[in-house]
Amino acid sequence: MIARRRVKGRPMRDIQTLPAIGMRACALTLVLQFASLHVAECAGNDSVVVEQGKFLLHKFEQSIGEETFRIVRVSDTLSIGMKFKFTDRGGQVPLGATFRCAPDFTPRSFEIKGKTSRSTRIDDAVEVGPETTRIRDRDRWSEVVTPPRFFTIAGYAPVTMQMLLVRYWSAQGSPVEIATLPGGNVKIEPRGYDTVEIDGKGKVLRRYTVEGLIWGRETLWFDSDLNLIAAISTDAEFDHFEAVHERYEGSLGVFVARAGTDGMAALAQLSHGISGSRATTIALVGGRLIDGTGNAAVTDAAVVIENGRITAAGPRSRVRIPATASMVDTRGKSILPGLWDMHAHFEQVEWGPIYLAAGVTTVRDCGNEFEFITSVRDAIANGRGLGPRILAAGIVDGSGPYALGVARVDTPAQALEWTRRYHEAGFQQMKIYSSVKLGNLKVVADEAHRLGMTVTGHVPNGLNAYQAVEAGQDQINHFSYVVDLLLPPPHPNPAKFARLESIASIDTNSPELQKAIAFFKKHGTVIDPTMVLTELSTASTAKPPASFEPGVTKVPPELAAQLLEVDPPSPYSELMEKVFQKELRIMGVLHRGAITIVTGTDQSVPGHSLHREIELYVQAGFTPMEALQAATIVPARVMNMEKDLGTIEKGKRADLIIVNGNPLEDIHTLRNVEYVITNGTMYNTSELWRSVGFKPWP
Repeated sequence: MIARRRVKGRPMRDIQTLPAIGMRACALTLVLQFASLHVAECAGNDSVVVEQGKFLLHKFEQSIGEETFRIVRVSDTLSIGMKFKFTDRGGQVPLGATFRCAPDFTPRSFEIKGKTSRSTRIDDAVEVGPETTRIRDRDRWSEVVTPPRFFTIAGYAPVTMQMLLVRYWSAQGSPVEIATLPGGNVKIEPRGYDTVEIDGKGKVLRRYTVEGLIWGRETLWFDSDLNLIAAISTDAEFDHFEAVHERYEGSLGVFVARAGTDGMAALAQLSHGISGSRATTIALVGGRLIDGTGNAAVTDAAVVIENGRITAAGPRSRVRIPATASMVDTRGKSILPGLWDMHAHFEQVEWGPIYLAAGVTTVRDCGNEFEFITSVRDAIANGRGLGPRILAAGIVDGSGPYALGVARVDTPAQALEWTRRYHEAGFQQMKIYSSVKLGNLKVVADEAHRLGMTVTGHVPNGLNAYQAVEAGQDQINHFSYVVDLLLPPPHPNPAKFARLESIASIDTNSPELQKAIAFFKKHGTVIDPTMVLTELSTASTAKPPASFEPGVTKVPPELAAQLLEVDPPSPYSELMEKVFQKELRIMGVLHRGAITIVTGTDQSVPGHSLHREIELYVQAGFTPMEALQAATIVPARVMNMEKDLGTIEKGKRADLIIVNGNPLEDIHTLRNVEYVITNGTMYNTSELWRSVGFKPWP
């Protein structure tokens, strides 16, 4: 399986976009053909199997399970049973669903129960009546007026329900929008035709996008009989998720790449309607300049941008403003460098507008699907997409129950192969995941360094940060690996919560911490702590997420259900809070010890979490300027791009944000990003937020 799966995938020339001429006529033909086919199949028997099939499930293109379905006609009702199950890094995710409907797929009942990720559960039911419909959410029942036209579906899985949704939509005349129960609305858009090679022949498939089941768009392909062939989506953990008909598994990489390219094209079209400025020359006049160098802020400043480059920046009285410049009044506002998120996972195209809306102009993607991230990265770089600059770290892992993705480095030869493959594709770093063996980590690091790349990642299972860094790992993702160095050896029979109690009792003046600081300083180790992840783990009904991350109140409903629903305080909630506060103090000690720390979020609350990460750095003891630099010039230096990015200085790229307020006085005002400038274009951030379903800030 590993030998057959690929990072390169099938070349993009194997998939062709056909002209969208006659799409409406073709859609009507498909509906008529499908309706006549199923009437013929269902006629004459009291009970007959109409259809059955199997989809192979993948995460980061790694095969993780399967979904099967069976459609039976009983009298005038179709009854569909679905079984969905996968294993993700050792966690079982089983899900079952049943759906009863009329022959034209008008719903009569729907029930779904099980898990949608390793940590999320679902237990819903819908019972349709002629006038009212009963809805169950776990053990709570409610009633709504039965809509005149609707479909029953809940989330990205099972994908069979998405297939039936599109069939229902087609039978209803392809309306712009369909109401869904238990709640929400979906939009289905035909996006063209693609030809995929199967069994040595070209197979024409129709591509659709579906919006409203998850945050953002999903891409689906159907054959001429409206059979689902492939679905490219994200799961309840925001991770890449794919389902593909078993005959088409060899084309999975092609589907992934095409979904990324098509999504970027849709966003590029959308971007033309967002207000701002696309002038060749832009002058920001009258604002407070915080240039990121560490120098004092300049009041009544001017910044001149020509063809996407900064040509002047400083006190307004000393800056010559070209007569042709488009003037932007920034009085009462602050002008800062664009922000960096050094732990991104750009797993759906909607992250592009969200990052920009938050003022993020550069992200370091810490492990992704090769076909997806390269297509998205290149689309943005070539002006065919909407999003921040993407720097990529190519993920590799060893085999094992907790393995992720398809890039296996179980041997030195594989370590060399994958490192070279990522380098040839323009990746800046290698990303080590949790099952890589020490010897293979060293091979990856040695080859990466030879090629001019650096190495970031997790500390693999069975190793500690000292071993990983000595083997050549330049950077560490997540602060927990640093904290592990400060703990006593694990007891063979540890008490419950023993590790948490040990962390809470760490002495920040201990010799172990001083040893770690000296070691990291000697090796120039860079750490992205992702403290927002730890803080989210402390949330409960007594400490709701909105109490420390107000951004959760701005997300679309599809995300709110995942981010806002928390459990009551547990017996160890107080201990978790102590652990979080202790880790903040430890990070502050490392910062004062001159260890390089850069901001990163690992997704969390899209867009907003980078601001929270910066706020936490101030809470840990950084000055506001130092916290801002951890999100601007410091990551630029870490990625060897400080000559071009990271500060507002003459000659550098014009990656800038305009903020209402003064973050040097109150770091929380950094959330008030009004405009973002990147690639020579200035965007209104309120419109960027709205473009992908978020409420604008504030």
